[in-house]
Amino acid sequence: MSIRNRIVGHATVRAGDLLPHPLNYRRHPARQRAALADSLNELGDIRSLLGFRLPDGRIQLIDGHLRRDLDPERMVTVEVVDLTEAEAVKAMLTLDPLAALAESDARTISTLAASVETASESLRCLWQSLAQEAAAARDALEHGPAAAAGSGKEETTPERFLVLIECEDETQQVELLRRFHDEGLRCKALVS
Repeated sequence: MSIRNRIVGHATVRAGDLLPHPLNYRRHPARQRAALADSLNELGDIRSLLGFRLPDGRIQLIDGHLRRDLDPERMVTVEVVDLTEAEAVKAMLTLDPLAALAESDARTISTLAASVETASESLRCLWQSLAQEAAAARDALEHGPAAAAGSGKEETTPERFLVLIECEDETQQVELLRRFHDEGLRCKALVS
């Protein structure tokens, strides 16, 4: 297997000059904004944003939209990749979900969380929730779903009403996603 290196460089730019991707499906609640702001204050920038160059030279974001939005005047480092628009959409649909597939070791998370200190309530809550989620997953695996629920109450999934549109090709899919996003509809791309 031959894996291409698509990273073509790094650029330091004003965050507000980066173009948010119109198909970015991530929404950032206040608790995430607070935790990220506190993390940046405590640790500084420890990850670059990810983007690709458009034909006019501007950089379109793939990952890092919240970091861009926190302070548009801040200078940030962007890892620039050589991707087409269609490949950028694939990357957006792959990066976070792929990382989410990793399993957590509850004991190690608890050890890590107990070994660090912070003045940030939002970071403490973030770390505590990691430990609780990992412990609940471990309990579910060891003792069944009722153990993870704690109270034994059955979880209910709210009803969702979905529309699936079959597209002729990827180009049409991207066009429809853009249109629906611009109209304020929650939508995501699926490939089968």
